Amino acid sequence: MQLEALQRAGCEVIYQEKQSAVKHRPQLEEVLSVLQRGDVLVVYKLDRLARSLKHLLNILERLAEVGAEIYSLTEAIDTTTPAGRMMVQVLGAVAEFERSLIRERSLAGLVSAYQRGVPLGRRRYATTPETIEAMRAMYLAGGISYAKVAKHFGVSTSTVKRLVTGNVHRTAMPVLSKLLRQ
Repeated sequence: MQLEALQRAGCEVIYQEKQSAVKHRPQLEEVLSVLQRGDVLVVYKLDRLARSLKHLLNILERLAEVGAEIYSLTEAIDTTTPAGRMMVQVLGAVAEFERSLIRERSLAGLVSAYQRGVPLGRRRYATTPETIEAMRAMYLAGGISYAKVAKHFGVSTSTVKRLVTGNVHRTAMPVLSKLLRQ
């Protein structure tokens, strides 16, 4: 149905994904990479082109950057006309409003969690000065990588590197900083 509609519309080249996918869409990436100023990307329906409003707006931005337009066979989106460009701007405004609401809800959730005493941010690696010294000794003994030390202690490589080199986050306990400077 979609393919026939595009052919009836006179599309010269038709790109079609071989399988349904959300993230990896090689045909979409290819068509977006070959579009040039004055080209019009014709789609059967916008929801077949983009999986979300954010994704659609990203595609529209990429088209605008190269000077290409978009036309939907089944919807009132045609960026070659003033009304179509206005519709895209309305979509952009709606997306911005949606992002603002999400941000507002996220901040409210963080405040609520903070008030309930829930720890915020990334999980801090709480360790004793003895454990840090053991990490340091293991690494400095030679031949043992940060990754192997991390695996031994069950932490990330960046945590070991930070603790061993003394590049501790400024909110870390002062005792850790003192120990690492020795």
